[in-house]
Amino acid sequence: MSLISRLPEVRGKYIENAPLKDVTWLRVGGPADVMYLPADEDDLATFLAAAPADVPVYVLGAGSNTLVRDGGIRGVVIRLAGPFARSEAISNTQIKAGAGALDKMVAKTAQKSGIAGLEYLVGVPGMIGGALRMNAGCYDQETKDVVIEARAVDRQGQIHTASPRELAYSYRHSGAPEDWIFTSAIFQGQRDDPAAILERMEAITTRREGTQPIREKTSGSTFANPDAPGTVNQRKSWQLIDSVGGRGLTRGGASFSEQHCNFLINDGTATAADLEGLGEEVRARVKQQHGVELRWEVKRVGEKD
Repeated sequence: MSLISRLPEVRGKYIENAPLKDVTWLRVGGPADVMYLPADEDDLATFLAAAPADVPVYVLGAGSNTLVRDGGIRGVVIRLAGPFARSEAISNTQIKAGAGALDKMVAKTAQKSGIAGLEYLVGVPGMIGGALRMNAGCYDQETKDVVIEARAVDRQGQIHTASPRELAYSYRHSGAPEDWIFTSAIFQGQRDDPAAILERMEAITTRREGTQPIREKTSGSTFANPDAPGTVNQRKSWQLIDSVGGRGLTRGGASFSEQHCNFLINDGTATAADLEGLGEEVRARVKQQHGVELRWEVKRVGEKD
């Protein structure tokens, strides 16, 4: 019996043997057995409640922070598009955004609405769902600083509304249950002149372009910093990688960026195994020379070929 024949009827769309390398920023990885595009939150809840418990489900957003292994992903990959990609001002100081909305587009929605405080999102690759899951941030601001409410659906199809306290945020981490699939969130900002907000957003973009290889096939920061921001004598991953000869280090078509050595890059010929193997090599060097266990910030999913 095929997997798709075991899945419940939905208003959304199923795609069998769906290619994933074209929807991840690293451009590697095998296919998903089935991809599911839910029509809306209720459709997603219906699917999760009725899907067989032994069928694995995985949420894939923009693929900006994901390394799909060469063997692909077994089970169902859920992608939130359509209504999940919308964002809008719901008051003079609040923005509501779907989990499938690109972070930078939410920043632009806030800017056009004269709502300040979300400028940092223009510098965060990916979608709101990922930002909620990993407390994404940049330049000393994080998602926990602006989110006031998040909605999610669990594996049993139950819908939850959570406060920041319930999400138990810490550095690049959320304490939300692993089976929660975020669907939307409300963010709190403050009034400001749209022109002033735009100027700050452009400054963030310029800063990123000058220090990070954002136009390459990359997934952003590969490893989280060992210490949270503000830690005395904070150790940073790029410094540790640099100190063990990681800058420019290659394996197959994979390399650590010369511009920012905490960024893995695919030159167009790399396999997922090249990228993951190179990352593990650098982790081993840092562990051996510094006694520090670098933690992958990039989510590695799927089966090895």
